[in-house]
Amino acid sequence: MRLELAALLACVFLALVPLVPAHAENAPAEVSQLRLETDSDGVYLTAGVKFELSTIVEDALLKGIPMFFVVEADVFRDRWYWYDKRVASVARHMRLAYQPLTRGWRLNVSPNVITNVGLGVTLNQNFESLPDALAAIQRISHWKIAEASAIEPDTRYNVDFRFRLDVSQLPRPFQIGAVGEADWNIAASRNQRLTVENSR
Repeated sequence: MRLELAALLACVFLALVPLVPAHAENAPAEVSQLRLETDSDGVYLTAGVKFELSTIVEDALLKGIPMFFVVEADVFRDRWYWYDKRVASVARHMRLAYQPLTRGWRLNVSPNVITNVGLGVTLNQNFESLPDALAAIQRISHWKIAEASAIEPDTRYNVDFRFRLDVSQLPRPFQIGAVGEADWNIAASRNQRLTVENSR
């Protein structure tokens, strides 16, 4: 009788396990598209990054904490005798903030780190919804990553592309809480060969 009761309880437990809410995990960020183009003016990059904000990050945004995203690209020339040589390096910094008065979103884009002291030279865009603002962050279009003078014909090059949420620019309490937490880990990268035979 006890064995039957134990078996019945085990079956009930196993049947209820799928109903227990698990911690929802967002899919990892990924580079969904990366295209490199060369012309007489230089090298241009177009990319798409797919990611979702965790509930914690979205709640922080709605409470007035801006989020900072960084996009970086390095161009390396192959060298058989040593490490590849970096011939170009660029970065794009993006600051996303919620505007409570208008219930809108503001995105600042700059080639330099955006600080609280001042935004410096930035491109400012306003959006009515968070999905619209995120779509602008996730899409990098015709971004110049190297001057033509840095690229030589008939030479092999690679481009390292990186995208991340920069938690180092969060307020100190958020930085401490974000260390090692998957909810704050938004990062993606890809390396791609650059063809330059017809670049000049």
